[in-house]
Amino acid sequence: MNGKLRNMTAIYIRNNGKMLLLYRVGSRVVAPSWCGVGGHFEKDELNDAKAAVLREMNEEIGLFEHDIENLKLRYVTLRYKNGEIRQNYYFFADLKEGAKIADSCDEGKLEWVDENEMLQMEMPFTAKAMLEHYMSTGRFNDSLYGGVTTENGIVFTKMEEF
Repeated sequence: MNGKLRNMTAIYIRNNGKMLLLYRVGSRVVAPSWCGVGGHFEKDELNDAKAAVLREMNEEIGLFEHDIENLKLRYVTLRYKNGEIRQNYYFFADLKEGAKIADSCDEGKLEWVDENEMLQMEMPFTAKAMLEHYMSTGRFNDSLYGGVTTENGIVFTKMEEF
């Protein structure tokens, strides 16, 4: 373990029972697959996951914070891969009525996917395990969950403030 960290963030935007997914191509970190809109933190964002996700959302799909509602950090995950610790911050939000996403994205293909069908799609390991937990548990509350990856998935725990 060399002590390297990789901080990443993603947002999953909901609208009428569908989730906006991005078929990401050309990533330095993941093979082409479906995921949320997002990316790596910039140096000035290292202590502000919300700033990172809002910047990525604007760069990739042209939305601003006023175009979404109910923005909430719901999952923080850790994975040790390729000699680095990968920290992912997953946000969820609802698209405001009348808000429009960009027609195209330089990072790949955007698609609104029925929430009941999205888990059938090819996704990065951590994102898929997080969405499986979200669909079975997380979507029914407003809790923040922390998760550590294992070979069999992610072990999640509800994070309490104390």
